Amino acid sequence: MLSTVAVENYRSLRQLVVPLRQLNVITGHNGSGKSNLYRALRLLTDSARNGAVAALAREGGLSSTMWAGPAVIGKGVRRGRHQVQGTVRTDPVSLRLGFAGADFGYAMDLGLPSATNTAFGLDPEVKVEALWGGPVWRTATAIAQREGPTARVRDHDGKWHVMTDVLRPFDSMLSELADPVRAPELIHMREGMRNWRFYDQLRTDSGAPARQTRIGTRTTVLGHDGADLAAALQTIREIGDDAALDDAVNRAFEGSHVEIRSDNGRFELLLRQPGMLRPLGAGELSDGTLRYLLWTAALLTPRPPQLLVLNEPETSLHPELLPALAALIATGAQHSQVIAVTHSEPLVAALQATADVHTVLLTKDLGETRIAGQRQLDQPPWHWPPR
Repeated sequence: MLSTVAVENYRSLRQLVVPLRQLNVITGHNGSGKSNLYRALRLLTDSARNGAVAALAREGGLSSTMWAGPAVIGKGVRRGRHQVQGTVRTDPVSLRLGFAGADFGYAMDLGLPSATNTAFGLDPEVKVEALWGGPVWRTATAIAQREGPTARVRDHDGKWHVMTDVLRPFDSMLSELADPVRAPELIHMREGMRNWRFYDQLRTDSGAPARQTRIGTRTTVLGHDGADLAAALQTIREIGDDAALDDAVNRAFEGSHVEIRSDNGRFELLLRQPGMLRPLGAGELSDGTLRYLLWTAALLTPRPPQLLVLNEPETSLHPELLPALAALIATGAQHSQVIAVTHSEPLVAALQATADVHTVLLTKDLGETRIAGQRQLDQPPWHWPPR
């Protein structure tokens, strides 16, 4: 389980250290930085698939994603006595992402490209990566470290060994170093991060893939486009928590239940409701009803991930459905660490009434995202590996 996520110089996240528990809600007004924190988490998991550099390039490169404010915000500026002014940068350009749990921590530091004879000028470079044991980076707890093209690992006797000195600046050591004998911790970390699961803006429009009848196979993980919704729900029926599925549907739509019709391998989602002479197919369901069923399939997965991140799950849902959604999220948190990013105060209240939820309220101060009420001494201990 992650206990801390840290981000530095990514969009409005100038210096943010977020404590985490089993069930977490990230909330705040529009523009407070919730989406930036969600993107930062996605960039971290992209690094395990060697995709963080490409993802940043697609966002416009470091020039578009770096913190746009001054390097230092003085007390006088915060108290309104002085205007915000630019300062001469003394440190190298650095965008840092990291996380830690009780067992391991990982961080990466990205900077400006040094090559000049390339057309890929938007691609940042990985300057430093580090893997360590425990919740806080220290030199003594470092397990693997990358500086530029060189990556080293520490053996059980405490001796460092160079694994490679030709790592390309756009490659992560997580994806490139796959030696189960010399670097088993790297493989463990990489596979754990690849197990993180994100759901964002599941489509429910008239042409949404979830509304179509499709060939179905056993689906233990709902796809990100929701096309395999019927197969995912049928898989829960057969090898998952069938009772939890019925309870989730009945809690949201009293007296209703889901049926999956299979015709020569083609699966069709049906919702049978009281008072109706026939069940309604997926193409006839409202956007809110279909979205709730998508969340049901995602949260009741028979193959729960280590970390499940939901972005604005309340979208398209009627307020009366939010207590049912909160109960569903709480059920998912029994098997996965859950982070729900939302600006819906009713959903936050419903979650707080349903389960032991850790609420992180983000605010914006002089363009910088901060955690409401968190002072410097309140944040979890965190240190960045030096460049």
